[in-house]
Amino acid sequence: MNPDLDLALARVIRAPRATVWSAWADPARLERWWVPAPSRCRVDRLDLRPGGAFVTRLSDGGGAFVPHLDACFLAVDPGERIVFTNGVDGTWRPAHPVPVAMTATITFGDHPEGTEYRLVVRHGDPEARALHEKLGFADGWGTVVGQLAAFSESADQRNTGPGPGPRGTSTEGGDPR
Repeated sequence: MNPDLDLALARVIRAPRATVWSAWADPARLERWWVPAPSRCRVDRLDLRPGGAFVTRLSDGGGAFVPHLDACFLAVDPGERIVFTNGVDGTWRPAHPVPVAMTATITFGDHPEGTEYRLVVRHGDPEARALHEKLGFADGWGTVVGQLAAFSESADQRNTGPGPGPRGTSTEGGDPR
């Protein structure tokens, strides 16, 4: 990690790593924690593989769902690591101007109390890092990680079977390569 370019968060989530991974890998579960409450999330595409799309929408105050994130997964190691960027959209096109271009790496590790969850968000230059910090990185991502922890630690998450199959995992339109 380069402190001039990167921002990071780490947290122990008191749930098994497979449970925390499932909260990321299942669109119905991801929708429950991915944006800071009281906003709501809708997952349009979650194709959790290298080159796959990661597209979400959000709704504030019960309003219409509007674009939130249109990104591309760069690396996926099931149960261990997710890397995505908003510099390339879900169709492999250069992203339209985004407030802060970044690449996020999330790692999941075993911990005596559950899962060691680490997030590193990389930026292209110190100005982008500073802007992301100013826009509320710690509050926004910190809130979302807290929501992930609460959801993963809840009996509701652990006792829920897999969510609906194909919704959000579509490769509609085929592989963009």
